[in-house]
Amino acid sequence: MNIGIYIYDQAEVLDFSGLFEVLSVASRLGNLAWNVWLVAEEERSVEARGVFHVMPHYSIQNVPDLDVLIVVVGAQSAELGRKQ
Repeated sequence: MNIGIYIYDQAEVLDFSGLFEVLSVASRLGNLAWNVWLVAEEERSVEARGVFHVMPHYSIQNVPDLDVLIVVVGAQSAELGRKQ
């Protein structure tokens, strides 16, 4: 199963990093075929809260097919207000 966690500038670090850790450990301990990836709009460093820089595994343009996409909550109003 391919699981993507969507991250964006000013995302709360614990919201995506804790979830990433839980899913990764569950996959390993449960011997599950789960791929867990961080996905962002672009393949560039994302500046989460506290000036914490994170490099996503994929952008939304090149991510492999996902079974689940999780969008973290927190300070997402700027991300939701963006024009497409």
